[in-house]
Amino acid sequence: MAVERPGNDEIAAIATAFGMHFSKTKIDEYRQALQANFDAYDVIDELPDYIPPVTYARQPGETPAEHDNKLGAWHYKSRIQGAANGRLAGMEGVIKDNIAVAGWPMVNGSATLKDYVPDVDATVVTRLLDAGATVVGKAVCEGFCFSGGSHTAASGPVHNPHRQGYSAGGSSSGCAALVGAGEVRLAVGSDQGGSVRIPSSFCGTYGMKPTHGLVPYSGAMPIETTLDNLGPITANVVDNALMLEVLAGPDGLDPRQLQGVLPRAYSAGLSRGVAGMKIGILREGFGHANSQPDVDQSVRAACEILRKAGALVEEVSIPMHALGPAIWLPIAAEGATQQMMKGNSHGFNWRGLYLTGMMDHHAGWRQHADLLPDTVKLTMILGEYFVQRYQGRYYGKAQNLARKLRAAYDEALLRFDLLVMPTLPLKATKLPGADATLDEYLARAFEMLSNTCGFNVSGHPAMSIPCGTGDGLPIGMQLVGRYFEEAEIYRAAYAIEQMVDWRRV
Repeated sequence: MAVERPGNDEIAAIATAFGMHFSKTKIDEYRQALQANFDAYDVIDELPDYIPPVTYARQPGETPAEHDNKLGAWHYKSRIQGAANGRLAGMEGVIKDNIAVAGWPMVNGSATLKDYVPDVDATVVTRLLDAGATVVGKAVCEGFCFSGGSHTAASGPVHNPHRQGYSAGGSSSGCAALVGAGEVRLAVGSDQGGSVRIPSSFCGTYGMKPTHGLVPYSGAMPIETTLDNLGPITANVVDNALMLEVLAGPDGLDPRQLQGVLPRAYSAGLSRGVAGMKIGILREGFGHANSQPDVDQSVRAACEILRKAGALVEEVSIPMHALGPAIWLPIAAEGATQQMMKGNSHGFNWRGLYLTGMMDHHAGWRQHADLLPDTVKLTMILGEYFVQRYQGRYYGKAQNLARKLRAAYDEALLRFDLLVMPTLPLKATKLPGADATLDEYLARAFEMLSNTCGFNVSGHPAMSIPCGTGDGLPIGMQLVGRYFEEAEIYRAAYAIEQMVDWRRV
C-alpha cells in the first residue's frame, strides 16, 4: 500500500510552521520534487518489519475481576511457561505494564493507550522465560509511569499490601504490591526517578535499579533515554541477584547499553559478609523537610548492625546530592515531553528496536489529552514551556551538571564501597481520595523523590531493601555502589537480610 501523498495545502502548512514562505508556484515545484522520496517510502511500507520472533506459547488471559484483585495491582492475568530448566525454574513473575509482552494488552497506566497489543516480547521477558521462569501476568503501573504514588493509573489506585488505603508507591506500583503480598515471587519494574525503589520501600520488597544500561530496555516504553532503567523486584536478596544475572547484558538493540559489559555472578558472593567493607552514611540523605524520624532512625540502626558485623562505617558528606532533584527535573520534564509524548514514545536519533505499533497507538494521546493524568499534564506543560521559551538550554545544562553529580558520587565511592541512606524520607502515605485537591494529588506523586532521582541522573546502581517498620509500615534503606558493582550491593543487602528481621524491628 502506497503512503499517502500530501497536497499543496499540506506542504504549505508545514513550510509555514518552519517559518518558510513559498509562493504557490514554489509549493507546486516542491510537491513535484518530493515524489521520488515518497516512492522510497513506498518501498519501506511494503517490507515486513524486522522485530524479534516470539518463541513461547501463551495461554488466553483476562483482566481479573475486582474481588480477585483486591490490591488493584493486576492489569492482566495469563500464563507463559518458560524453559524446562534454568536459574529461575519454578519461579512465577509479573511484568510491569510499560513492558511489551506479545499478545497481552498494554496500557502503561493510561486510558489513551487503550487497545494496544504488542507483537513482540521485550528482551527482559524473553530472558526470564529462557531462564525457566513462568510469567503469569502484567502488573498495573502509574499513568505513563510519571508518579511515585500509586493513585494515577487509569484503572484506579493500587493499595499497599501492608495496609489497605495506603500507597504502594510508584510507578512500579503493582509489581511491588504483588511481590509484597506474596502473590508472585518476581517482578520486572522500570525506574526513571525511583520507580523500582520507591514502591519497594513502601511495600517491603527488594528493588534494584542497576547501573544505567546494564539491563536492556528494548521493548519497554521509554520515558527519557538517559534515565530509563529496568530492574528486578523480589521478596529476598537471593532471588534478586539471580534475576539480575538473567536480565543483565547487552542485547544489541538498546543504545543505553555499553557493549561488552557482561553480567556477573551476583549471587556467588552473597555470604562473604561485610567485614572490611567501607560504608559511607550519606549525611545529605537524612533530615529532609519531610523526613520522618523513625525512618532516619531505622536506617541508622541498620548501619550500626553493619558496623558490628565488621564493616567500617562512617558519615560522608556529598553536598551536591541535595541538587539531584533539581538536576533531574529538566531532564525528566523536557526529555519526557519530547521523547515519550511528542516523539510518540520512542522519539528519534538512536539505533535499536522500535516498536512501531506502540508508536502508532501512543500517538492517539493527542485526540484524548484530557484523559491524561494530572502528573503527565503538569510535566508536559512544564517541559514544553522550557523548550519553547529557552530552546532546551536547561535540558542541556542539566545533562552537563549530571556529569558533575556523577563525579561527586564517584569521588566518595573511591573511599567507600557503598553509600547508605533512607530510600525515601517517609513511609507509605494514605491514598488521596477522589475529592483530593490538585495540590494533594501532585504531592502524593512527587514528595518522595529526594534520595532516589539523583542516581537516575548519575546512573549509579542503587537498591532499596527493607530494614524495619514504623507504625506497621515498611521502611526502606538504599544502598548505592560503583558502576557495575551490583555484587557489592547484594553482599551488604544479604548480610542485613540475614541479621535483621525487618518485620519485627
